[in-house]
Amino acid sequence: MRRRHRRGPPPWWPAHEPWPPQQSHRFRTGRARFFKRIALLAVVVLMTGVGGAIALVWTAAARFGIVAASPAGALVVIAGAMLGALATAALIVAGGVRLLGRPLAAVMDAAARVADGDYSVRVSDHGAPPLRALARAFNTMTGRLADHDRLRRELMADVAHELRTPLTVVQGRLEGLLDGVYPRDDRQLDELLEETRILSRLIDDLRTLALSEAGTLTLQKEPADLRAVAADAVRAADAEASARGIAIALDAPAGLPMLEVDPVRIREVIGNLLTNAIRHTGGGSITVGVHQQPEAIVIDVRDTGEGMTAEDLAHAFDRFHKGTASRGSGLGLTIARNLVVAHGGAITLASEPGRGTTATVTLPLAMRTSRASS
Repeated sequence: MRRRHRRGPPPWWPAHEPWPPQQSHRFRTGRARFFKRIALLAVVVLMTGVGGAIALVWTAAARFGIVAASPAGALVVIAGAMLGALATAALIVAGGVRLLGRPLAAVMDAAARVADGDYSVRVSDHGAPPLRALARAFNTMTGRLADHDRLRRELMADVAHELRTPLTVVQGRLEGLLDGVYPRDDRQLDELLEETRILSRLIDDLRTLALSEAGTLTLQKEPADLRAVAADAVRAADAEASARGIAIALDAPAGLPMLEVDPVRIREVIGNLLTNAIRHTGGGSITVGVHQQPEAIVIDVRDTGEGMTAEDLAHAFDRFHKGTASRGSGLGLTIARNLVVAHGGAITLASEPGRGTTATVTLPLAMRTSRASS
């Protein structure tokens, strides 16, 4: 397999590191040394075994008088047998190294290309079952690396796009104020302040998303009354909903068991779901329900809005995915899902165009505490 280098380093390659990687020559040299040592060890083991077996047979035959017990004759026989064993071992080892070495060499060459940033490389699936399993595992690994690299590029492009919009608005308004295009009054300052809030929320969302996807998000768990948490989220969203002519109702019975959760993060989950529902519900209603099931506490946010198409529903939890009429960042549902999963729960969506959307969060009762909400 010929090894091909890119003309230049990949975009993520550190600026202070040489390109192509310096370890490539050492890698090839070490690989050749590895196969030579394996072959030599196999020859030595085979010759030792054959020689020992011949010596044992010769000793037994001499003891029972089958052959003359001459030391010189024994040495000649053993030496001849060792030479024959050496030739046989060389042929066997050469065939074995060829049989095992080619698939391993292909994987090693491919690994070196992956180290150079080429995630398109794949190795053929042939040879012994363990080697085929190795090839399949390697191809799966490189496929995932390629997907992660693609997602990283898309994320960087999406982040740049999302940050550019409010920054452009702020810059244009400030230039207009300085040039006298806009009057320097409180209304203009309020609009600028709102754009900075949008930027701040976006940065907070990106930080939460990065921590949750890296598995480093710290949850401050404590016994929490989910009915009270949901009520807080409803109160926070009520003003925006009222301004849009949307009625929000809370359907949560008393006496629900306390769960060991991070109440701030769960409130953030409900808040994101409410924000998403408000954006897609015009003059309708939204109901936030909190109910106990045999093995879980279920929180659902139901709206009577425009609903979602099957395509939007399939990609609703993807980062930066937005419907045609959405004005958000496309991170709210992604963050909600990651926060729920971090709690060991699950979140699902059900929707039909023109018939509203229902988001359902399921938190296992295994997190409950000894106290109950009143």
